[in-house]
Amino acid sequence: MGWLWAIIVGLVLGVIARAILPGKQDIPLWLTVVFGILGSILGNAVAGWIGVEDTKGIDWIRHVLQLAGAVAVVAVGDMAWQAIRGNRRRT
Repeated sequence: MGWLWAIIVGLVLGVIARAILPGKQDIPLWLTVVFGILGSILGNAVAGWIGVEDTKGIDWIRHVLQLAGAVAVVAVGDMAWQAIRGNRRRT
């Protein structure tokens, strides 16, 4: 059940991260899920480093850090995907 939950959270965080980032991200949905999962892991690690990984009630700080991690991973991952695919956008 843990893997299913990770996929669902990764999908939600990845889609929200894509909505936050300006412009169009040309990454497939499966890669959005993977980047969302990686961003969630990154956010959890940062929350652990600053000591807010487990608080009473809803862990808003941890959730914000997970979303920030997902935004960062989707942004970097989109650039890497474009470089690998050879479809670099011209600015």
